[in-house]
Amino acid sequence: MYNTILTEKKDHTLVITLNRPKVLNALKRELLEELNDAVQKLNDDDDIKGAVITGAGDKAFAAGADISEFSALDEKAAMEASQYGQRVFFAIENSHKPIIAAINGFALGGGCELAMACHMRIASENARFGQPEVKLGLLAGYGGTQRLAQLIGRGKATELLITGNMITAEEAYRLGLVNYVTTRGELTEKCHEILSKAYEQSPLAIRYTLHAINAGYKSRNGIEDCNGYEIEAENFSKAIVSEDAKEGTAAFMEKRKPEFTGK
Repeated sequence: MYNTILTEKKDHTLVITLNRPKVLNALKRELLEELNDAVQKLNDDDDIKGAVITGAGDKAFAAGADISEFSALDEKAAMEASQYGQRVFFAIENSHKPIIAAINGFALGGGCELAMACHMRIASENARFGQPEVKLGLLAGYGGTQRLAQLIGRGKATELLITGNMITAEEAYRLGLVNYVTTRGELTEKCHEILSKAYEQSPLAIRYTLHAINAGYKSRNGIEDCNGYEIEAENFSKAIVSEDAKEGTAAFMEKRKPEFTGK
């Protein structure tokens, strides 16, 4: 079905694998288009509750954008390419279903930006992170200048963005860039463990929660006047009259496990 990615359903989870291992899963335009399509199908399939994005091979999650596609771009085409990549990553970030990046090696440039667009990041011990675009006379173009600062703070993000330095998985964990560091063998298992726990909760509450979290970043999707607290209150008011909330409170009072339907 796809040329550059693989997709597989596993226990209500869509596993998306970037499948260009010979070039360290570099993010060429075709891959971004196919990734965008897979995320849309994730959102539209009621049987899928979440997703894991990872890379094929044992070296890289994604080692940046495909430089061969960028070398011939003029200013107008470069603007379009950057904005397209941002739109794809916004689609991931704004998915109403949780998406985890399983980072199994290098996550550099566009690969790091892709990981940051996911709701959570789990890294294997051999993972390495960085935005080395400055070494090519460029800068991050798929949202990296924004998300890195939001995730680890402005000062450290500025250092990494203007030096192009790589950091280890352990350093990424210390900075708050990743949720957990695991062995390579336990990486996928940890992702499914987190998602399985989320699947026990109300899918409607998860949808509202992800929406409220994203609303807290005012520049997200260009909505400068977005108020995260206001969105949180609105979503709370919607959730409290839902069938899931009624079921959840009843189950709590009756000391039983709730059976959520997402309504």
